[in-house]
Amino acid sequence: MSLSKNAVNDLLNRGYSRRNIAHIALGAAAVMPLFHEFAFAQQAADPDNPAPRRGARGGSGGRGRNVDPDAVVISSNENPMGPTKEGLEAIAKVSPLAWRYTPVGDNLDLENLIASTEGLKPDYAQLYPGSGPALSYLHPAFTSPTRSWVMGSPGYGSGGGGRNGERGAKTIKVPLRKDYTHDVEAMIKADPNAGVYYICNPNNPTGTITPRKDMEYILANKSKGSILVIDEAYVHFSGRDNMSTDLVAKDKDVIVLRTFSKIYGMAGLRAGIAYGRPDLLDQLAMFGPVSNLSQGTRACAAASLKANATIMPERIATYKKNRAIAYEAMDKLGVTYVPTVGNFFMMSVKGMTGAQVGTAMASKKIHLAGANRWPEWPNHIRVTVGSYEEMTKFNAALAQVVKEGPPSVAKAG
Repeated sequence: MSLSKNAVNDLLNRGYSRRNIAHIALGAAAVMPLFHEFAFAQQAADPDNPAPRRGARGGSGGRGRNVDPDAVVISSNENPMGPTKEGLEAIAKVSPLAWRYTPVGDNLDLENLIASTEGLKPDYAQLYPGSGPALSYLHPAFTSPTRSWVMGSPGYGSGGGGRNGERGAKTIKVPLRKDYTHDVEAMIKADPNAGVYYICNPNNPTGTITPRKDMEYILANKSKGSILVIDEAYVHFSGRDNMSTDLVAKDKDVIVLRTFSKIYGMAGLRAGIAYGRPDLLDQLAMFGPVSNLSQGTRACAAASLKANATIMPERIATYKKNRAIAYEAMDKLGVTYVPTVGNFFMMSVKGMTGAQVGTAMASKKIHLAGANRWPEWPNHIRVTVGSYEEMTKFNAALAQVVKEGPPSVAKAG
């Protein structure tokens, strides 16, 4: 993707070199739009625990191999409940209109809904094909060679600076507190002049909530021109009280990201939202295309928002039940885990690394997130909460793994 003249001039004025800009443009075209759970799983594929897709070629790190359709794939925080009934009905209704490029019919509801459901004006919300593109464009939009991206560790993604910092801005990772919340005081100290302070809330991979007072601390102590990015991909699982769009309504230096991939089960349909002041959203839009959602995706997302009153309690209750049976099994087996408010959790088996657990579980057809995605926690591995049947199979396999111990050195790599 070629950047606009305004975008190039903006980057040059903030200290980026033309070489950095070339890498930013290349990333926007080829890499940045893919930053979501599935893409990260591919990037960090563990050769001993590839977490491939059911019955598919070239799945999530599957490297082209076929997979037993009975395999349990709980690696990418997908929602086994799938799209809502209302969403699927909406897709069927608008599908005859798919010959149109532009939204028509019920699809026109989505722009108003994404703002009005949060009590915001229409120009305070912007649609993206998943929250990944918006997350990726934030890096060139608000960081620079002198203004870093500061985030928690372990956390979601790498900050977008490129593998060797070739996009020009530094990413600083600050260890989480002992209670797994973001250490906001340390984040400010790490770079008082940062461009972005990024908080995933609930945090991926720990599934823990950072309280509102910590968000307010960053806003009160950051430098002028920096922004707070709150990634709320999993916030629906944790309750309305943990949402932060009211900060957007107050015109704070905040961008809040949401996605339809998790609670709404639309990971493959790709729909996300960036909430923020119009000037912040305009700066973000300078570095990549917005909207670009299919007719079916728009219809499904709109119908899902309209059905929030019934969807949320039903789905949250289901997740709590399925998560509880895993907790109960781990407690009996002596497996430690981080209590979560998300649809995933981190666990650790005594005497085994996360990679060894992943290898052992994969040998029993249970595929978890690649352990090498979070090198800060080598003894942990992330588990997505699947269906009741999937978690029952997970429990049975985990019991065998605990009993058998670490796989052989040759097998574990």
